[in-house]
Amino acid sequence: MKAGQWDPKQQKVVVNDVPKPSAGPGQFLVKIQSASLCHSDLITEMRPEHPVTMGHEGVGYIESIDSGAEGKGFKVGDAIGFNYFIGCCFECDACMVHNMWCETGKARLQGFMVDGFFAEYAVVDWQNAVQLPKNLDMSKTAPLFCAGITAFHSVDSCELKPGQWLAVIGCGGLGQYAIQYAKAMGYKTIGLDINDSQLEMAKKVGADATFNTMTNKDYAEEIKKLTGKGCHAAAVYSAANAAYAGASSVLRIGGLLMVIGIAPKPLDFITTFDLTTGKYRVKADSTGIPQRMKKAVDFTGKHTIQPEVEYKKIEDLPDMFAAMHAGKAEKRQVVIF
Repeated sequence: MKAGQWDPKQQKVVVNDVPKPSAGPGQFLVKIQSASLCHSDLITEMRPEHPVTMGHEGVGYIESIDSGAEGKGFKVGDAIGFNYFIGCCFECDACMVHNMWCETGKARLQGFMVDGFFAEYAVVDWQNAVQLPKNLDMSKTAPLFCAGITAFHSVDSCELKPGQWLAVIGCGGLGQYAIQYAKAMGYKTIGLDINDSQLEMAKKVGADATFNTMTNKDYAEEIKKLTGKGCHAAAVYSAANAAYAGASSVLRIGGLLMVIGIAPKPLDFITTFDLTTGKYRVKADSTGIPQRMKKAVDFTGKHTIQPEVEYKKIEDLPDMFAAMHAGKAEKRQVVIF
């Protein structure tokens, strides 16, 4: 089968012919329908010293079920999405927080440490899988299984009430999902970015207002004027430290800073004085554990929330990777199999 892989010797993305996998104990073999490229796929440090299939956002159809995964509510042919941690127990105290901390020490990240979803077939631990609502377009649904679920959890955890303001900082794929979820929950949204094309996409998916934080130096004051006293919450979907540095300036006193994007350096602007005096609060969220997925998937189906995507073929993956690395990918890039 064809697979898009990171080749550590060549330090680039290549498309190789590789053996079709087989379902192991407690696994499904999945015929991948689509897989999408995430900004996290640019991270190469955790990959092994041999070629590994990329991709941690995918959806597909169950082709076969191992005996250890029978009787779990799934059948051959089901349309499913799935989380991307594999080999963990899914039951220990640590797995109830995040599967990467599994007490067995056997958790691996698909698409990075072991083969992921940019391939015609992949294996999935049954605990990771969730059935997809029939009204969602499978060709647009792959980004849900990282970006979308992360965005849903982050907005859902912001403790907002209908009519309150959420600042979405970073209006790429994650931010665009977040705006759609926030609007469906009844919140007012402001999109912030340094890229005008991303801000246009934010408007298209429902942002009430947008600001270019690079060209408009007065954005914080303008936001406070628009919202009265500032936003009730600000969620940072950018991985840039600069995005975090300005986040608290758009919050009202007592507002919530939601940490999502994984920045390369510690957040040095946060002070214990600001936290102890309640100037703002800090929370964080992520894709989370499989047990949390159904709420996000059901809400997505109920409101038919799907991203703007650009369809590609597996042979396009090297160019997709280069475009994302150069910051030229405005829509989610999805490989259709």
